[in-house]
Amino acid sequence: MLMSDTSKGLNELREIEQVFKALAHASRRHILIVINARGGSMTAGAIARRFSCSWPTTSRHLRMLADAGLVTIQKHGREWVYVLESSTLQRVVGDWLNWFDVEQSLGHLKSTKETE
Repeated sequence: MLMSDTSKGLNELREIEQVFKALAHASRRHILIVINARGGSMTAGAIARRFSCSWPTTSRHLRMLADAGLVTIQKHGREWVYVLESSTLQRVVGDWLNWFDVEQSLGHLKSTKETE
């Protein structure tokens, strides 16, 4: 079954909302920057040691990043490793920014009218 344009659009909007909600807090943006600077992955303990907030607070930040698809979680032995998903960040934010590119927006509107 094919996804309707409306369903696809709603899914895209939900994804945009999740990513921007995750990026709205300075600590979560900082976590992403630190993971990226450390080669794209870090253990939960290493992340927690980098920040002054409590483990439950750090854990909530990490969960929000994971829920938005900005990090994935892998279990390595007894440790949880958080892996940056920069492709999700680039795709979602890039697609959102394209709405402000006049040529891109006109092309999207043109292709939408052609399919109607």
